[in-house]
Amino acid sequence: MSLPHAILTALLEKPSSGLELTRRFDKSIGYFWSATHQQIYRELGKLEAEGLIRALPAQQPARGQKKSYEVLPTGRAELTRWTAAAQDPKPLRDVMLLRLRASAVVGTEGIEADLRRHLELHERQLAEYEEIEKRDFPPGKDSTEDRLRHLVLRAGIDLETFWTQWLRHALEEFAELP
Repeated sequence: MSLPHAILTALLEKPSSGLELTRRFDKSIGYFWSATHQQIYRELGKLEAEGLIRALPAQQPARGQKKSYEVLPTGRAELTRWTAAAQDPKPLRDVMLLRLRASAVVGTEGIEADLRRHLELHERQLAEYEEIEKRDFPPGKDSTEDRLRHLVLRAGIDLETFWTQWLRHALEEFAELP
């Protein structure tokens, strides 16, 4: 049920067309809540049918013109309700950890190389997050909105830091295996 709430959040930040939303997902929200373009367009239709958003009137009628959407008061109320509701954390489900566990019983062929590949991917993601932090959150940018957005980014930085440290440790362990 979180994709509709991610879309409501994005539309409250800035009314947008479906295309603009998908681009914004690719650059920000998608880092922690991914969705395909088709999922976003499908969800926009559902949110509009439920009366949570509406298409803004077109400036000039034109065939094939993209629709921009805004959140209606009922949509804001739903997002407020959702953010205030308690939710339990989800258990960790990570394929690499499962594969590593399985390699303990079937052998380690190929797993070390993939650990190295994962390390490179996490290092790149960490560098990207740190660049976003440097660019978007300079000292003194401390409005409530900025501080909360920065907190989300910090979660990404901290998670990528964890994974890079853990993967380095795992590779050190592999180097010591008989």
